[in-house]
Amino acid sequence: MENIQIRPALSHDIPDILRLLTQVNRVHHDIRPDLFNLATKYSQEDLEVLLQEKTRYTFIAESDGVFLGYIFCELQQILGNPLRTEILTFYIDDLCVDENARGKDVGKALYEYAKEQAKSLGCYHVTLHVWQGNDRAEGFYRRMGLTNMYTCLEEIL
Repeated sequence: MENIQIRPALSHDIPDILRLLTQVNRVHHDIRPDLFNLATKYSQEDLEVLLQEKTRYTFIAESDGVFLGYIFCELQQILGNPLRTEILTFYIDDLCVDENARGKDVGKALYEYAKEQAKSLGCYHVTLHVWQGNDRAEGFYRRMGLTNMYTCLEEIL
């Protein structure tokens, strides 16, 4: 897709963000209905607060005024733990491309923009979580160069 612009999210983007939050939740619910209800992780009010937080960065992708996707990022740092270094992490909390714009490099544009922001903030790395079974997302992130940092295991009782 040509002419993708990335910019910080603004309050007038919230309805589009909520629409895409529903899409990404559907993916998670379909993979793990035992863990995910059909809801959104943030409400309108949550997003209004989140967009003002100093350690949070939310960017949107658009083309010719059409909302294509978002990425939620957060600065994280473990302080005072004798076992861990105090590196600065740029954690990707969520990335969603509108289902009508997938496969057109929107996700890549959002990820690359976030990565540049992380570098400019002095971050050591970018991290994120992918649910087992979300093969499309995992494949995308691997193509972007991400590798496993750790594995979380479970046993359902």
